[in-house]
Amino acid sequence: MGELLGLPIQASAHAAEIDYMIVIVHWLMLALFVGWGAFYIYTLIRFRAGNNPQADYTGVTSHTSSYLEIAVAVVEAVILVGFAIPAWAARVNDVPPEDEATVVHVIAKQFEWHSHYAGADGRFGRRDISLITPTNAIGLDRSDPNGADDIVSINQMNLPVDKPVILYLSSLDVIHSFAINEMRVKQDAIPGIRIPVWWEPTVIGDFEVNCSQLCGLGHYRMRGNVSVQTEADYEAWLADEAAFIE
Repeated sequence: MGELLGLPIQASAHAAEIDYMIVIVHWLMLALFVGWGAFYIYTLIRFRAGNNPQADYTGVTSHTSSYLEIAVAVVEAVILVGFAIPAWAARVNDVPPEDEATVVHVIAKQFEWHSHYAGADGRFGRRDISLITPTNAIGLDRSDPNGADDIVSINQMNLPVDKPVILYLSSLDVIHSFAINEMRVKQDAIPGIRIPVWWEPTVIGDFEVNCSQLCGLGHYRMRGNVSVQTEADYEAWLADEAAFIE
């Protein structure tokens, strides 16, 4: 059914759960479309002018339509309570410990995604907007001992496969929306707020990061890349990036 709906591949541990809910919603939409369409055609034929030359002001006395409306509301409630809320709660409440996950700070800025990784010490350095320059877009304080070995990349994020990822999203200007379709991940980045989002990548490869919120004239080019790698390749990438730090 997912292929019929044109859904992208499932590249995260929770993607199947999201797709299952999407499929159920589409089946409900199909049932409503067919049901109400058939009812509409029936009324056109049953109450056509040739068959009813005189208007009837009594109206429908049966409660069938009311029962159908109640049934639809019940199904929608089941989808909300049984699928949507648990899926949302897992994203919000079941965040793994940071020492068991890959932690990345992602800073959105017209029209770029900046990924900030802690260095070998595992500590993130201080960021200050007063330190922002053309060559230091996120204002990282390299004089801070915790930030001296930090790694920053633009429009490129590398992650290890089969390991939870915790992103802390923020924005330096307007509201952006971080989205990776294949991983069923989407979260707004709002100025002044650091918002966590987590998932577990399960497929090795390159995937597009896009901004799903209109953020200015250059919105169309606010795209990045996320590379999901083996643990060994990820560690090698970190080592290569660390070698370029001045």
